[in-house]
Amino acid sequence: MTARIELPRAILDSRVIVIARRLAPDRLERVAEVLTRNRIGVIEVTMDADDAPDLIAGLGGSGLLVGAGTVRSMADAERAVAAGASFLVLPHTDASIVGWAVWRQVPVVPGALTPTEVVAAWDLGVSAVKLFPAHIPGPAGIRALRGPFPDIPLIPTGGVTGDNAADFLAAGAVAVGIGSWLTGATEPLEERAARLASLATSR
Repeated sequence: MTARIELPRAILDSRVIVIARRLAPDRLERVAEVLTRNRIGVIEVTMDADDAPDLIAGLGGSGLLVGAGTVRSMADAERAVAAGASFLVLPHTDASIVGWAVWRQVPVVPGALTPTEVVAAWDLGVSAVKLFPAHIPGPAGIRALRGPFPDIPLIPTGGVTGDNAADFLAAGAVAVGIGSWLTGATEPLEERAARLASLATSR
């Protein structure tokens, strides 16, 4: 069996994956600058936009660990890695995509919700499991899953904000995925990034 690819250290250190969904290039550049300034080292560009590969490639010199999210097909995965994505995040679990990523030695984080789905995803050799949507189990659900599955790194995503991120982490998540709460066009980006930066030290 191929050795499991560990989750990148930058994710474990930042404890936050910032999700950039369909952001205009200038907004993405602004987000990347603010993340760098606040020492939040990880960004995920979602593949549900035609220009996603270009955006991923454009972040290559940003100093951030750049991944691809909303990877729903093999074509998405191939385009993302070709553009320079350092990790892949799926909203679901697709054995063929996961197998390809493991073969390519690319860290991959598929989505799951129930205990059965979480274990099935983990058994494919993934780096961590994205618990999605996170607001359904909530922090209590993370804590409950950690009981029988303490070895499975969980990354709750969907409904995570600066108001509850610390609760998810305290419940046992290794990191959280946060999108619109931070990157939305009308959100106070600098202020909220500073709040998230404190999560890295709240261990």
